[in-house]
Amino acid sequence: MKQDILQDLSYGMYVVGTKEKGEEVGCIANSAMQITSTPVTIAISLNHQNATNQAIKESGQFSLSILNEQTKKELIQTFGYFSSKDKKKYEGIEQEEVSSLPVIKDSNGYLLCRVVATLETTTHTIFLGEVFERKRYQELPPMTYAYYHQVLKGTTPKKAPTYQEEKNHSEKRKWRCKICGYIYEGDELKEDFVCPLCGATANMFEKI
Repeated sequence: MKQDILQDLSYGMYVVGTKEKGEEVGCIANSAMQITSTPVTIAISLNHQNATNQAIKESGQFSLSILNEQTKKELIQTFGYFSSKDKKKYEGIEQEEVSSLPVIKDSNGYLLCRVVATLETTTHTIFLGEVFERKRYQELPPMTYAYYHQVLKGTTPKKAPTYQEEKNHSEKRKWRCKICGYIYEGDELKEDFVCPLCGATANMFEKI
């Protein structure tokens, strides 16, 4: 089956962080892009259900840590599959606080942004952030969404903007005639079925 053309769009893997009532909160984002160069403006997309979404609206700023191919899969799972309401995601993670924002050191570096505009969609908020500070930690190939799925065999949570519900495509069953090799495809082989080539009855077919 051909892949959906949407899967050919390019995405990265990032941790978006901020503070809520003095506590560090954050989540995984795979939709981030530079919008302008003067001033440098970044757009990110976060689900309305993410605790980080509301925290950014209240704080008016966020950090964007750019993950690389050496970033541990466990870090992505922690920030991608748990809510900041239920888990302190930054505990046990190599990180630091810069200008009151948490950043991940197991990354290529970070951008710190002040929110200058928002756009609400049905399920997500698009935040436009003007970069006021940035730093590179290391130079490694940035982790792409394709690398995360194809190499790390990662999965996509339902809150991600790129999530697509798996469709249940049940494969047709196949039976082969033991006499002539004819192959029947269908949901079920009926008891009164007769091979159209050699006339063998259903009991002479084997499932393959």
